[in-house]
Amino acid sequence: MATNPIPLVTANHVPGFQIVKVLGLTYGITVRSRGIGGNLVAGLRSLKGGEINEYTQMAQQARQQALDRLAEHAASLGANAVVSVNFDSTEIGNTMDEIIAFGTAVVVAPADGPQQLVKLS
Repeated sequence: MATNPIPLVTANHVPGFQIVKVLGLTYGITVRSRGIGGNLVAGLRSLKGGEINEYTQMAQQARQQALDRLAEHAASLGANAVVSVNFDSTEIGNTMDEIIAFGTAVVVAPADGPQQLVKLS
């Protein structure tokens, strides 16, 4: 898994930095198929209950790939950070999941003095 070269934060700001330019929406998307083998093993595990490790691992990998693609897209826009990062997912048919990571691509610079945060109403 790649390490994201730029900060990705769920907050509306990056602590210690100020937003100097908003570049707009950025996103990363992946579509994953569970596959018949994975469904079979998961189905057998679901009979006894508890966590289904195959699906947990697949979900983690899909989210990381979406985040990596989000960072790549933001960097291609000229961003050095992404704020307000969120995930969304949609089931496609009965065997595929779409996972999207999205946020706002920004350019940040070290804050001079105390930060004034934007209050959203």
